[in-house]
Amino acid sequence: MIGCTPLDGLKVLDFSTLLPGPYATMLLADLGAQVLRIESPSRPDLLRGFPPMVGGNSVSAAHATINRNKRSLALDLKSPKAKEVIRRLLEQYDVVIEQFRPGVMARLGLSYEDLKQHCPDIIYCSITGYGQSGPLKQRAGHDINYLALSGLASYSGKRNSGPSLSGTQLADIAGGSHHAVMSILAAVYQRQNSGKGSYIDISMTDCCFALNAISGANALALNTSPQLESELLNGGSYYDYYRTADNRYLAVGSLEPQFAERFFTQIGHREWLSRIVQEDQQETLKEDIASVIASKTQTEWVALFQDVDACIEPVLSFAEAADSELMQSRGMVCSVDEEIKQINTPFRFNNRKPHAFKRGATLGEHNQSVLSELGFSTEEIEEICDVQGAPQ
Repeated sequence: MIGCTPLDGLKVLDFSTLLPGPYATMLLADLGAQVLRIESPSRPDLLRGFPPMVGGNSVSAAHATINRNKRSLALDLKSPKAKEVIRRLLEQYDVVIEQFRPGVMARLGLSYEDLKQHCPDIIYCSITGYGQSGPLKQRAGHDINYLALSGLASYSGKRNSGPSLSGTQLADIAGGSHHAVMSILAAVYQRQNSGKGSYIDISMTDCCFALNAISGANALALNTSPQLESELLNGGSYYDYYRTADNRYLAVGSLEPQFAERFFTQIGHREWLSRIVQEDQQETLKEDIASVIASKTQTEWVALFQDVDACIEPVLSFAEAADSELMQSRGMVCSVDEEIKQINTPFRFNNRKPHAFKRGATLGEHNQSVLSELGFSTEEIEEICDVQGAPQ
């Protein structure tokens, strides 16, 4: 990769699939880490078949992005040769990420306790729905389940319709991926000082519970629970989305006094300013604001607030956001392999972004090169691949 690479030299073995683990290793790869995916030759990552297909219909757009800049080794972890391959890899790699249910890696002889015998300074991160301990550790789950059990879903939505789904997978990404990356980098720093490895237990439900932040802190202090449309930032105030005349939406975030004054002045109702601190006025105030916002199109409101610093913005479609002057100026859309458009990394160091990305690898694309680098002979490589039906 060309450009700034702050994690250059860090090497990561990725045993994960789908989203939480792969998104975490995408972030690490974006920052310059060398990531090798260890994939089953018989049970490929479902993300590989997730439509639409791009690049001459050869690769899933999601897979091409989330697994960019990673190499792929197709390896049957149950085969006799697998342990020798992993043993040799551990001599070169710093970090292991896995996303199986608790106990699976141990049955394969690849748990943290197994691996640290050969590599005591290994950093080993397990991402699961409910953690390595507790009553639900073996329970299946998805993003929606983790949000439900963390309390977050209970006050995210509308009173008349209940909890609502987010447009992205908050538990998987904000919970699993981001916390995994933070923990891994903290462990890398710790190892630099102590020389010791670490075992990291990431529970996506734990992480979602921690994301309750302000509302959760208040709830614990008062021994209560936040409710739908009852908090300052979840619809309990005029901080909200409002439908415009053309069925688009306007985001109104004018909470601070100076912003509120500019907002109400611009919509022609400065006299409503006093109502924002009256608890019994919140519902009717929102109804009045909604009536005014519904009188003009989104484009008209954007023009009216163009030069007004009041925390008012249009709700853009993804396509509009991608084409916007903001995202273009920030370099948030890039091209990979000269034909596949991707969301660029948000990381920027010294006013530069890492670049020269490569799309997600095909299954076992790097078998030959990886196994050769590990010192296996041509005959041994053929045997490893033939035994498990992996690509050569």
